Amino acid sequence: MLTGKTALITGSTSGIGLGIARVMAMHGANIVLNGFGDVNAAKRTLAEFDCTVGYHDADMSKPEEIAAMIKYAEMEMGGIDILVNNAGIQHVAPIDEFPVERWDAVIAINLSSAFHTTRLLLPAMKARRWGRIINVASAHGLVASANKSAYVAAKHGLVGMTKAVALETATTAITCNAICPGWVLTPLVQKQVDARAVLDGVDNEEAKRRLLGEKQPSLQFTTPAQLGELAVFLCSPAADNIRGAAINVDGGWLAQ
Repeated sequence: MLTGKTALITGSTSGIGLGIARVMAMHGANIVLNGFGDVNAAKRTLAEFDCTVGYHDADMSKPEEIAAMIKYAEMEMGGIDILVNNAGIQHVAPIDEFPVERWDAVIAINLSSAFHTTRLLLPAMKARRWGRIINVASAHGLVASANKSAYVAAKHGLVGMTKAVALETATTAITCNAICPGWVLTPLVQKQVDARAVLDGVDNEEAKRRLLGEKQPSLQFTTPAQLGELAVFLCSPAADNIRGAAINVDGGWLAQ
């Protein structure tokens, strides 16, 4: 389905980003990885597929490094057809105790980086008369939780930017949509599960159930592969007229 297309996925050396990269590669896309995780392990994950894999180590908080990554993609990979803005970080604290530098970092990586990649890639997408921009937001792009002010603000902003870009490209063959996951079992979330098990004195499965039970009625984690399949669908002709959507994949979180 994606043969001949190249996807840039930010924050893709592990977790959700790597899951999306793997599914897109499985469907024929060439991949540009980005992130600070184990690059060689990420490349091995994609090695079973007949695709070209590039990598750029841009720090997504720095606009000049983002610009260098886009230039790399154009020179080494022939340009980008699919942009997946996935890079993100988290910090948890009450707003009156929130460190200013952590606020700035969360906004820069979770929101501003998507602005920079989008503004830099849109001209080429317009020239090729096709493109897909997929922003990995969060259930927290649609609802809030206490002590996550920066993350909630950034993800709400990302959903808003998604809508604006969708309107600006509405008469073109470029679409922009957001995916809003709830709990996804990534290595980072597994660490939270492990800590919960120790704190509550329960086994790992019970810790998962308790974590999910606070927000996610299905009591099931979404998988990175499921998010990857949704991203591939958004790149298909069937999704040509899905524009500016914020699709929650949250086990019923927002239905409550």
